[in-house]
This record gives sequence, structure tokens and C-alpha cells, in this order.
Amino acid sequence: MRNSLQNLLALAVMALLLGGCASSGNIKPSSSAPVQPLPVEASGSDKAQKLWQVFERYRGTPYEYGGTSSDGFDCSGFILTAYQEGLGKQLPRTTGQMLASGDVVHPGEIQPGDVVFFQIGGKEQHAGIYMGGDRFIHASTSAGVIQSSISGYYWKGRLTEARRFD
Repeated sequence: MRNSLQNLLALAVMALLLGGCASSGNIKPSSSAPVQPLPVEASGSDKAQKLWQVFERYRGTPYEYGGTSSDGFDCSGFILTAYQEGLGKQLPRTTGQMLASGDVVHPGEIQPGDVVFFQIGGKEQHAGIYMGGDRFIHASTSAGVIQSSISGYYWKGRLTEARRFD
């Protein structure tokens, strides 16, 4: 009985962690296969430099569902804050709203500063900001605000689309 309860508890914790940024909103099931961008270096991009500065300010900030501040961020809350502070732009609050706005970016045209969306559990429910060179910054449920590799173990094959907010 105790092992069953422990297993059930472990499954519940894993579901919460993998749920990521299932922010409320019109998150639609993915209708396309995951895509892989062609790397673009961030070093020469003014937009990327400004976003890196915001990232450095919040690196390690814990994950908090619905969070939009240095107390904690969810994935869309971090993107919203990064765009506001780094670029002076207002973005929609949730991943679903972000998916419904901005300009669609084709896989080979993803540039630093584009918002990238990942499929988790059959839905595009996690997002981050592409920074070039296979890297993106985001608020992870397990590690807070971090940078990750799009082709890394967990993220490889999960990227489904990108949007540009110019």
C-alpha cells in the first residue's frame, strides 16, 4: 500500500513538472510535426544582447505558475517580462495568446529574439526565446530561469513553431 501511494505521489509530481507552462488560454493541439531551426548566431544582434541582459538579471529565478516577477516566473511570464524590460514591447500574457498573435516564422528563418514553442503532452504548452546557436532562454519548471539547447535531450524534436513580435 505504501509503495502504491509513493508511486502515485511520484507520478503526480512528474505530471506537474512536465505540465510546464500550460498557461490558460487558447492553447491548441499541434497540427504540425516538430521543426528544427537553422542556427543563427546571437552575437551581432542588438535584440539578443538586450534579451541576454534581462536573462542575466533573472537567471535562476524560481518557476512559479502564473508568475511575472523576480519572485517567480512561468514560461510566458518570463517572455512577457523579457520583452517589456529588454525591448520595450508588450506581448500577450499566455502561451495560447502568443500562439494566436505575432508573425509565423518558418524553421529556416528563426532569429534571435523569436519566441519558440514546444510540444509537451500533445499541446504547445511551453515557450522560450530563441537566442541563436541552438540556445533558448526560458522559465523551466525544474530549474527556473535558464538557458537550454533546442537539440538537448529533453527538447530535441519538441519544437513545433516560432513567432516573431516586431
